[in-house]
Amino acid sequence: MMMSTINRESCQYFKNLKILPLKSQYIVSLLLFVTKNRHLYESNSEIHIINTRFGSYLHIPTANLTTSQKDPFYSGIKVFNHLPISIKNTSHDINQFTCVLKIILLINSFYLLEEYFACNSNRDLGSM
Repeated sequence: MMMSTINRESCQYFKNLKILPLKSQYIVSLLLFVTKNRHLYESNSEIHIINTRFGSYLHIPTANLTTSQKDPFYSGIKVFNHLPISIKNTSHDINQFTCVLKIILLINSFYLLEEYFACNSNRDLGSM
């Protein structure tokens, strides 16, 4: 170990050293892929005529195969839709979006994607 710590202690050192855990880095990569390639995605309001509360969410295409569901295109939609609106609204400015995203992920330090999806996006991810 670099910092002479036992296994579980290292989690706190990630925060102290301002290093994102691997899954948090993966989340950042997925979200940057989605925002940089926004032209590839459709929102629910572009698909459906009816105005719903999920109209601003990205449309999740039907995917029957597990391999398709683990694809960055598909996974990116699910991760992006889970973000609070206030953070989604900053996605037009990549630098600001990346900065806000990294701050939120440093505070929460997700080690599993399930932890990211389990948190309430508005309350736990924080609205900035």
